[in-house]
Amino acid sequence: MDKIDFVPLSGIYEDEIIDLMNNREVGQYLPLLVGEFTAESCLDFLKAKKQLWDDHGYGPWAILIHGKFAGWGGVQPEQGEADFGLVLHPKYWGWGRKIFNKIKDQAFNDMGFKSIIILLPPNRPNINAVKRFGFLEDGQLTINDQNFLRFRLNKS
Repeated sequence: MDKIDFVPLSGIYEDEIIDLMNNREVGQYLPLLVGEFTAESCLDFLKAKKQLWDDHGYGPWAILIHGKFAGWGGVQPEQGEADFGLVLHPKYWGWGRKIFNKIKDQAFNDMGFKSIIILLPPNRPNINAVKRFGFLEDGQLTINDQNFLRFRLNKS
């Protein structure tokens, strides 16, 4: 049986988050992450993610698979939209669809969103994977001088 749990990021050891964010395979998909992710970076990251929860009532979770920290993700506000993000350790990359389905269910059914977006860097290989999840191309967005392709999934 697949055991996926969402817990607050504050419940994860900072070293585990630092290790994830400094993983080379993970870093190649995070254009907003520049340089080494340090203990100070981690504290700033955790503070910013908690602020999303405080200000908007939602944000990313730590994701546990069979009780082990696998990464973080969920829906977080981005320029007035509900943005789906998922950062997994490479050993859990095969879990993306199952995690996405749980988050999509929360976003549309529990949280009441009519649509969610996903932002991907233009150089991301296999962009068509998000289209298989039902996302449609929906323009571009620039965040901190980085361009992203925006894809949208409407509640069916």
